[in-house]
Amino acid sequence: MPGPLHMIKLTRLNGKAFMLNALYIEKVESFPDTTITLTTGSKYVVLDPIDEVNRRIIDFYQSVQLLANPHIRGEENEE
Repeated sequence: MPGPLHMIKLTRLNGKAFMLNALYIEKVESFPDTTITLTTGSKYVVLDPIDEVNRRIIDFYQSVQLLANPHIRGEENEE
C-alpha cells in the first residue's frame, strides 16, 4: 500500500485538509471549482486552484524522478 510519499495535500470545500494519492490522478479540471478525477472514477472537489494542484502533482513526479525518463517527457532522441 502506498505511503505518504505518494500523497499530495489538498483542501476540501469545507476547509479540511486531506491527502490524496497522486498516482491515481487521471485528470484535473476547473468547473469553476477544481475537480480531480481518479483512475478509479472517484471525484474530489477542492478549494486549491488548478494551477496549484498541477504544481503539486509535478513536484511529486519530480520527487520520485518519474519525469527524469526522457521517453515519458516525449524526447524521442534521448538514449
